[in-house]
Amino acid sequence: MWRERALKIVLVLVGLLFTATVYPLALFVKQAPALAMQFSVYVTLGIFLLFASRNPSANRSLIAFTAWSSFVHAMLMAGQAFAGLIARGELIGSAVLVVIGVALIALAPPKQPVERHSEAAA
Repeated sequence: MWRERALKIVLVLVGLLFTATVYPLALFVKQAPALAMQFSVYVTLGIFLLFASRNPSANRSLIAFTAWSSFVHAMLMAGQAFAGLIARGELIGSAVLVVIGVALIALAPPKQPVERHSEAAA
């Protein structure tokens, strides 16, 4: 019971965090179109995470996608920071994405057993 409640809280917090990127999205539309495009994906994902917080077990794939895409994004950001392509300060964002990924994986709802119908019973 506490696990599902904790997951709902994490989904709402991450959903609000991602949805809040609508503000920089509006700022960067003309200055950095690629960054604005990335923010648009996060705003959309944030809205869906807020919806998923109502029934996390019905949204396992969305939760898994959010966790694993956060890990991949963090890995790429860290690689770019260490290569000097982006500022080292971006490692903070990378760490936040790792924390999000770990929290979502740790709290992910268990897989529901699939009811199987046998051919003979039909």
